[in-house]
Parts: sequence; structure tokens; C-alpha cells
Amino acid sequence: MIDQPTIDRILDAAQIVDVVSEFVTLRKRGVNFVGLCPFHDDKTPSFYVSPAKGLCKCFACGKGGNVVHFVMEHEQMTYPEALRWLAKKYNIEIKERELTDEEKEVQNIRESLFVVNEFARDYFQNILYNHADGKAIGMTYFRQRGIRDDIVRKFQLGYSTTAHDALAQEALRKGYKKEFLIKTGLCYEKEDGSLRDRFWGRVIFPWFNISGKVLGFGGRVLDSRTKGVNQKYVNSPESEIFSKRKELYGIFQAKAAIVKADCVYMVEGYTDVIAMHQCGLENVVANSGTALSEQQIRLLHRFTPNITLLYDGDEAGIKASIRGIDMLLAEGMNIKVLLLPDGDDPDSFSRKHNATEFKQYIAEHEENFIRFKTNLLLKDAQKDPVKRAGLIADMARSIGLIPNDVIRYACVKECATILNVNEQIILNEIKKHLLQRDDNYLEQIKKEKDTTNTLSPSADMVPPPIGTEDNVPPPPFPPEELEAQYQSYIPEEGREKYVFYAKEQLLIKTLIRYGERIMCYVETEENAETPLTVIEYISMDLKQDELQFHNPLHRRILAEAESHLHDQNFTAERYFLAHPDPTISKLAAEMINDRYQLSKYHSKSQKIVTDEERLHELVPHQIIDFKLAILEEEMKHTLQALSKPEVTQDANKCLETDPNRDSQGFRAKCPSIPAQSGQYGKLNRVCAFQFLSGGRAHQFKLSIILHPAKTPVGLPE
Repeated sequence: MIDQPTIDRILDAAQIVDVVSEFVTLRKRGVNFVGLCPFHDDKTPSFYVSPAKGLCKCFACGKGGNVVHFVMEHEQMTYPEALRWLAKKYNIEIKERELTDEEKEVQNIRESLFVVNEFARDYFQNILYNHADGKAIGMTYFRQRGIRDDIVRKFQLGYSTTAHDALAQEALRKGYKKEFLIKTGLCYEKEDGSLRDRFWGRVIFPWFNISGKVLGFGGRVLDSRTKGVNQKYVNSPESEIFSKRKELYGIFQAKAAIVKADCVYMVEGYTDVIAMHQCGLENVVANSGTALSEQQIRLLHRFTPNITLLYDGDEAGIKASIRGIDMLLAEGMNIKVLLLPDGDDPDSFSRKHNATEFKQYIAEHEENFIRFKTNLLLKDAQKDPVKRAGLIADMARSIGLIPNDVIRYACVKECATILNVNEQIILNEIKKHLLQRDDNYLEQIKKEKDTTNTLSPSADMVPPPIGTEDNVPPPPFPPEELEAQYQSYIPEEGREKYVFYAKEQLLIKTLIRYGERIMCYVETEENAETPLTVIEYISMDLKQDELQFHNPLHRRILAEAESHLHDQNFTAERYFLAHPDPTISKLAAEMINDRYQLSKYHSKSQKIVTDEERLHELVPHQIIDFKLAILEEEMKHTLQALSKPEVTQDANKCLETDPNRDSQGFRAKCPSIPAQSGQYGKLNRVCAFQFLSGGRAHQFKLSIILHPAKTPVGLPE
């Protein structure tokens, strides 16, 4: 693992303009550089590079980040691979931290498996090109299927002879260990202890990960000379480096084309992928006969949110397309479906048409999932009202999975038009499914909380609070075991994503940008002035109300900021930009980038107050907004629970609707609004709601009062 000082040296040496210029033609515009975005078909320059900040950003497609993120995105590398690429470019020696014995063992096993697979790939290729059987059988098969030699080399196809142990003997002769041949699945052990090849007598299709490493193989039987083989295709078994449910065939060869086209075609088999590449359509992958999994969908979502399912027009192809729709919708993918003419698959269809004709056919015949699924199910439900009602419920459940509210509403309108029903009927069904889903989620959290309380130690066994003895300061952030128990009841999707989590994200943005800056000065008991940083203020204010960020990544960022605050020369912006976790460094880059900047014209006639100059006012305001958002979400969930008749008619169940109330009905903890908030003037907010219980009306009121505060010490009046 690359150590942090090495990462810092790489980021110091790497010049963003220098690196981006290798792939994009840049022109100077003011203090920045601009060019055509390499990640989409850009007609006008929208890709900006800031040498001062060391960041790049396309304000059309949103791609960008620091120099490492650019290399990762453009070359489709992992974070360590991108760092190694930059280190090689600038002649920086890579120093890695010492791994533990367990880490070394795991790493050595994985690397050994990759090495053995690479040997097998070269062996199969050598047989195909140089062995008599490879030329006569393997190469003849590919040419009969119309596969050109350049495509054979592109996918690194191979052939294995009919000898049952040829690969095993060659590998052992060259010094490869028996255990790794078995672990990779290239061979299996017989009862007598001898090895037998898994892929004998087959043409070979290697599987690659997105960085180009060989994960496993698929083999296809050819003719009658392979007697005794019943399976048409054989694949590598599950191993430490290969899982069919996590990988997609052709992703390595297609990744660049997928990013450029902002779309991916999903097919079923190896030859479908290869044939479409040969036709000129390279943004295609295959799930290779397995049902789509969440891991595969998330892998695709890294490159594009748009997917077109290309399947055969027979009954099996139709069922395959339906199976994956709901999972794709739940992951936020935009789905279109194309069923080829009956009797054709992508392989045969691509051999009959060139790339232009194929693309034109797709554009003319592909359907969005609403039209495809509705028209398909309507065939059986036209004259049966019960089946028609079931169809409406089925479509509502599918549409309810869409996380984006705008897209969801557009789908509702289209579905209502096709089915000739009122939109409100579909919306009511969606609401019912969403409420059921939320109930299940809340019930799960409640069960987990009850389990935690049952297993928690008694009061007698609770140790004294840390920091009460010997003047030992409390820990900067909660222990990992406590962090693991925390679960937010607010989902990170739908409306909450744009309302609640937007408030939380503003706080994180301020923390990353100005975390180590002094926000104000506070007076101690000795009347001395002590500086208070942004990180310290946010942490103290949240802990005062026993609150945490709801997003786990945000909690981690705050915890790390606290732990490194007093390090020498600590800068939050620099620290998180160079963070070894690419998710955090990517988020930091997005937070630092500003799409719009004021021109010099506006600063000539007036003094522009920056966010950094008004931190004493900005941060408390953001915290108040965050706490108000929590209160609003709690009231929303409570009202949602109180809308059920079985709850409103039982006073005890009414109290149980709020997980933060104790057995006597008193709220355990509620966010408070700090008096020293820095807000000027006075604001009163009263939130009220009522419900019926036992024939009586019960009303709750929540008043929030913000008092005028003194200007923090050390800041101008």
C-alpha cells in the first residue's frame, strides 16, 4: 500500500495542466485553461482546468477532480494504479508501508492467482496460433463464425487441446504450484491425486477486470471429438479473484467506449459481445447467462447511468429482460429495451448489418421500460379486470423504485396514458408501496435497536465516563464499535437527498474548505481568549445535542478531521484531496470546485465579503438549518406513523411511533439551537401537529427561538 508521504510527493509534483494536456488540447482563458471534454461528445469547450487549485471540471457532464481523479476517469484505473502512473511520469520512487503478515499472505495469494491466470492465457493463445490443432480447429471455428484475426487478438481468445492434462503438465514443468492451479479452477484434482484440465478441447474466452487483469476463463465445446462433455460452456469456478456475479464480460474492452457514448448495451453471451465489437459497436458487455446482480449494475453505473438491454426476441429473451428491470431501476439506471427480430440474436444480427444500420435499428425500435413492460403484460390482461388491476400494481411498484422524483413523475404520466387510467390511481399505489418500504425499513431499525439494548451491559457494569479522572481528555470521535451501531432512519434517496442531505452536505463543504481556520474566539473561565476552529465548533455543537451526521462518509470525514486537527501544518482541504480513499478525495474535489465566479467588474465598485471572512456567521447558520431539517424529518416520520388508524386509536402506540421517546413518553433528546449562533435579530418558529386518540385531540407544539447574539470576540462589530 502506498504510504501518505509518497502520495503527497506525487500530488506536489504532478501538474494538472501538464497531465491533462497529454489528452486534451487546452487554451488559456483568464487564470484557467479550457478545452473540449474528453468524457463526452463536447461541441463547445466546457472542460476547465484550474492550475491554482490543481483541479479540473467539466460543467456539462460533471466529470473532474484533481490530477489523480482525471487519470482514473480517463484511463479507467484504480486509485493506486493512477498514483503509480503519475509516479512513473514524474520519476518518483514509490514507497509502501509495511503490511501485516495477514495482509502480506492475502496479497501474495491474490497475486499468485493472477500470475497463474496470465500464464494460462498466454498458453491458450500460443496453442491457438502455433499448435497444429489450434490452427486447424480453434482458428477455423473463429473464422467460420466470421470473427476477424484482429478481434481474436483484441479479446485474447485461445484454444485448449483435447489432451486432458496438457495445461497442468506445462504449468508444473514451469514451476507453478499445484494449489494455485486448483484455486484458479484451471485444473481439478482426481481421486488419485493427479490433475486434470478443466477446459480441454475448447475455445477459450478470457475474463478481464476493468484494469485488464485476467480473472478467469470461459470455454466452449466445439465438435464430436470432445466426446463425454455434456456442457456447451464451462466457466472458471468462484475463487478469491473471480465471481461471475460481480464481473461483466467485455468491460475492459468496452469501458472507454461506454464513457464516450454515455450508454451501454447489455447482451447475453461472449460471441454477442465480440460480434458487436467487430460490427463497430464497442460499448457492449455481457452478463454471460447469469441474472443481473447489484454488483454488476453498480459496476456499470460507474461508467454511465444509461443502459439498453439487447436480447433475443424469443420467450427466454423476453423473460431475461423483465428480470433485470426492477433491479436496474432501484440503482437509478435509465433503461431501454430492444428485442431483436425472432430468430436473431446480437451475434447473427450484427453479421447482417454494419454499425450505422445497427445503430439506426436500435434508435428506431428501442423502447423505454414503461412501454415495453406495459405492452408486454397488457396482452394477457386486456379483457380480465383482475389481471389489469394486478398490472397497474406491478407497474406502480416498478415506478416507485425510481429514486429521481422528476423521472418518476414522468413515468407515471406515460404509464397512465398507456393504461388509460387516472394518474392519481398510480400515484396512490406508488405511495402505498413506498410507505410499506419505509415501514419495513423502520421496523428493521427498531429490531436492531432492541437487540442492541438487550445486549448492552447493565448500569452497574457501565464504566465511568472518559475524561473525568486524571484530566484525561475525551476521545476526538466515538469509538468504531459505537459508530458501527449508528443507523440513520432518513433514507439517502428521493426527496431527502435534495432537501435534508443537502443541508448536511453544506456543513461538510465548509468543513473541507475551511476546517482548520479560526472561526471565532471564546472566553475561558480565566477570562482568556481561546481560538475556536470550524472543525471544533461543528463537533462541539453536534455533540452537545448528541447528534451525528446521517451519511456514514460524512461522519468519517468529521472524525478524521478531529483526529488530525492539531497535527502540524494540517490543512483540511489538502488532507482530504490527498486522501487514500478515492471516494473521499473525489468528494473533496467536488466540494472545492466552484462552477461560477464573480468577475473583476463586481469587485471594482464594492467590497465582496467572502465565505472565509464570515465564517462566524455562516457556520452557525448552517448548523441551525441542519438541526431544523432533522426536526422536520422526525415530524414527517411521526405524522406518517400516526396516519394509521390502528396507531391513532391507541395512546401507547402513539408514543411508540417516536423512537427517541422513553417509556413515560418524554423525549430523550431534541436538537437545541445555540444562543451564540451569530444570527442577528430574532426568529420564532412554531411547528405544530395533532392527532386523534381515544376520541380526544392531542396537539404537539415545538417552538424554536433564536436570540440575538454578540459578535464573536476578535471580529469587527
